[in-house]
Amino acid sequence: MKLIVGLGNPGIEYQFTPHNIGFLAVDRIAEQCGVMVDNRHCKALTGRSRIGNEEILLAKPETYMNLSGMAVLELVRKYEVEPEKNLIVIYDELDLPLGMIRLRARGSSAGHNGMQSIINALQTEEISRLRIGVAPDDPKKGGAKYILAPFRKSQMVAVDEALDLSAQAVNVALTEGILVAMNRFNRKNKPEEPAAEA
Repeated sequence: MKLIVGLGNPGIEYQFTPHNIGFLAVDRIAEQCGVMVDNRHCKALTGRSRIGNEEILLAKPETYMNLSGMAVLELVRKYEVEPEKNLIVIYDELDLPLGMIRLRARGSSAGHNGMQSIINALQTEEISRLRIGVAPDDPKKGGAKYILAPFRKSQMVAVDEALDLSAQAVNVALTEGILVAMNRFNRKNKPEEPAAEA
C-alpha cells in the first residue's frame, strides 16, 4: 500500500487557497483514478485506488495543517505503511514560483508546519514529498494572509497546470521510482537547475 497525503485545512473557506493545494492535488489524482476521497477515518478523508500495480490510499487530514502528523501517524499504523518507502506528502511551497513543482526523497520541513508535524509524528525526515509552488506575483504579499486567501482568477491556469503536473509526477514516482520522477519533473520546471535534488 502506498499512502499519498495532501496537506491543507478542512472547511469550505480554505478550499481554493494556496495553503490547500495539497488537498487539490490529491483531488486531481482521485479524479484521474475515478474515485472520491470521502471515506472518513484516522482523522482524514481517504479514497482507495490503484496506479500501475500499486494499491494507493489517497488522504486529506482533517486535523488542520499544523496537526497533520496526527492523521498521518494513524494512517501509517493502520495500513502498516513504511514511511521511508511508501509515503508521499504533497504541500504548498511559498519559495517556489506559482505552478512549479519540486520532488524530494527526504529533508527537513524548511519551516512548513504541516510537514514538520508529520516529521515529528513519524520521527524521520526520510519522507518523499512533492512541493507545489504558490509564490505570489508580488513577494511583499506572501505570508499567512496570502496563503489563506482564495487564488485569484488570473492564477487558476497556472494552478490547474501544476495539479496536472503533480498527478503525473506522483504516477511516475509510484511506477518508476522517486529518483526517476525527480529527474524528469524537477528538470521540466526549470531547465537551468540541476535535475536531482537530494
